[in-house]
Amino acid sequence: MLSRIRGLRERHWRARSKAERVELTTLGMWHMTPWLLSVSWLLMPLIGGVRHRPVPLVLGASLVVVAVLQCAEANRLTRPALDRYLGRTGQPGPVLWGSWALLGVALALIVALAALDGAEEVTARLALGAVLTPFGLPYALLVPVRSYLRRVMVLAVVVVAATALAQPDGGGGILGAGLVAAFGLLLALGAGRSGAWTLSVLWEAERGREVEARLAVAEERLRFGRDLHDVLGRNLSVISLKSELAVQLARRGRPEAVEQMIEVQRIAQESQREVREVVRGYREADLTAELAGAKGVLGAAGIVCEVTAEDAALPVAVQSALAWVVREAATNVLRHGDAGHCAVELVTRKEHVVLTVENDGAGEPAKAGGSGLVGLRERLAAVEGTLTAGLVGEGRFRLEVRVPMPRVSA
Repeated sequence: MLSRIRGLRERHWRARSKAERVELTTLGMWHMTPWLLSVSWLLMPLIGGVRHRPVPLVLGASLVVVAVLQCAEANRLTRPALDRYLGRTGQPGPVLWGSWALLGVALALIVALAALDGAEEVTARLALGAVLTPFGLPYALLVPVRSYLRRVMVLAVVVVAATALAQPDGGGGILGAGLVAAFGLLLALGAGRSGAWTLSVLWEAERGREVEARLAVAEERLRFGRDLHDVLGRNLSVISLKSELAVQLARRGRPEAVEQMIEVQRIAQESQREVREVVRGYREADLTAELAGAKGVLGAAGIVCEVTAEDAALPVAVQSALAWVVREAATNVLRHGDAGHCAVELVTRKEHVVLTVENDGAGEPAKAGGSGLVGLRERLAAVEGTLTAGLVGEGRFRLEVRVPMPRVSA
């Protein structure tokens, strides 16, 4: 049962795009950071640094409870704050009144500990950073950087002033409180904004890749439309003129009308033949061009593509079928995978020709290529070829095509 659950989680992870994986990892880091700081900067120092008196112990325990609530509130606000930063929602950002209230209570408890000398000086200073960072992480995603810096500067001044009032004679402690407060707030700014900016760049690149794929399809359709227009435009104009001339001649009882209709028939048959050639050229892909195109396109996307192809005189039908396999495989790797390396190999053996496409971005290609693989199998059936696809190791996906050699020779 546990292995099945683990397998479902792995497949769920592999089904995600690169941007989705980075976003999930970043959110995980943001969720863990407040808890790690609360444990390392607050809980552990309090265990050894709080005075063993009733009031300091109560204040320390209350501070731990408030810090836990702060971490939970930060985790709750992180996702909506990120969605707001990335522009996924037109709604205002999440309300931070609860976060502000928890921060105020936490700072009041720290100042009370310092005023009563209820904890060591280092413990109180570290506690400041532990309670400021959970507040700053989501807040840094909701306001501009300049506004954040101005407001946290005011907050740091308030913290230092409160510390000065609590410990009038602690000059070094006041300076330490200011430095720790600034460090905690700047840490939240750096961790939050840098991670969110990286995600925005990744998602922009992802959208650009999708637009590029759609533009490539649209360009191919335009090319096909231009070819058809070039073939049919002139011939249809001639057919229209000659048909009109034949009608006029027939009304006058002229025998030349038959000759004009014969010419119309000839032009129509010629147009039909030219259209078939255009469609055949559109459907039949060139294997050499597709291999070079796959290497260039994948290389432009940052995927190392190695192409190994043996020179062999293959029939046009076989080359076309294999070329479509290369095109479909490269498209799947580019659109759906998270590959860093792709290997394409064409080998001519005694009994058959083998085309292998293997990449290290397993997961989405296998899923998204389902309908595409059906079309490839239909094309390969015309040359008695077979296609197999699936995982061949940890994170590797292989597509293999075999075309019998007797069919190639024929």
